[in-house]
Amino acid sequence: MHSIEKLIIFTTEINIKSKVMKKRAVVTGAGGFIAGHLARRLKDMGYDVRAVDKKPLNEWYQVHDDCDNLVLDLNVKENCYTAVNGYNEVFNLAADMGGMGFIENNKAECMLSVLINTHMLMAARDLGVTRFFYSSSACVYNDEKQTDPNNPGLKESDAYPAMAEDGYGWEKLFSERMCRHFMEDYGLVTRVARYHNVYGEFGTYDGGREKAPAAMCRKIIDGELNGKDEIVIWGDGKQTRSFMYIDDCIEGTLKIMYSDIEEPINLGSDEMVSINRLVDIVEDIAGYKLKRIYDLDAPKGVRGRNSDNTLIKKYIDWAPSYPLVDGMKKTFDWIRGEMISAKESK
Repeated sequence: MHSIEKLIIFTTEINIKSKVMKKRAVVTGAGGFIAGHLARRLKDMGYDVRAVDKKPLNEWYQVHDDCDNLVLDLNVKENCYTAVNGYNEVFNLAADMGGMGFIENNKAECMLSVLINTHMLMAARDLGVTRFFYSSSACVYNDEKQTDPNNPGLKESDAYPAMAEDGYGWEKLFSERMCRHFMEDYGLVTRVARYHNVYGEFGTYDGGREKAPAAMCRKIIDGELNGKDEIVIWGDGKQTRSFMYIDDCIEGTLKIMYSDIEEPINLGSDEMVSINRLVDIVEDIAGYKLKRIYDLDAPKGVRGRNSDNTLIKKYIDWAPSYPLVDGMKKTFDWIRGEMISAKESK
């Protein structure tokens, strides 16, 4: 008998017992930013949590000793069955991704993440998982809807006709549809959230995968600590985005997971700002001003992206609670502490 078939038989027995036990959740991508926070929240809520990532444990942003921490490459089918074994819920946040600089220059690597969701869905179907969450992205939206910096907000229907962000966005859109069809064909309850630019503590702030809020904090702190007087901004600074603080993201994720929402839905802030305004906010927090140098040849993404939260307010009455200034202050303080520690350790 094939090893996966033996695992299915064994896990079916486990899941029958687990129906009368507390929830047991697998969190993939747990060595990363969002999933690391999610694993902690679930553990605090009393879940048994299995945290999974392909990175060595010493490279995880957060390691929770009271979780079952596994180092597995979930591109490999057998590893997905190992990850799901004995657990009844899955939060699949694993993907190769980063900020605009990364996704514009690593399209094939981003596309390969489709293997993770494919194999995780198969394992969930075969091993009796009762609920499956998939983290999608605002990068699924049609580029033609994002040419104006004064974007009124992207509605869920704006993903079609499909013209997603090349590479990363197409992988996310395809995986959304796979979740839908596993629900239709196999009865696996799936929930999909389209994340809009999540930021906060315990995330990447350098190395090329960081997103705009962390990058701006790093650049301005670097200027302050090292006496620099210039900051390089990708693009003309007029492009717009909305940014969601990590605590709001985790709260919204949990509400969507346990809701009756069967379609992909926006999870983001509708407080849209320009990149120039984001720099203003961080400079005000730091009390340090820099001359702005605009790199018009750098990756800069779409001109305008904002979250239309009409549907999520209608379905579950959710709205983010952190204004951008408040979330950025917490993020700035954490990054500054990390950078000072790194400077002092040299």
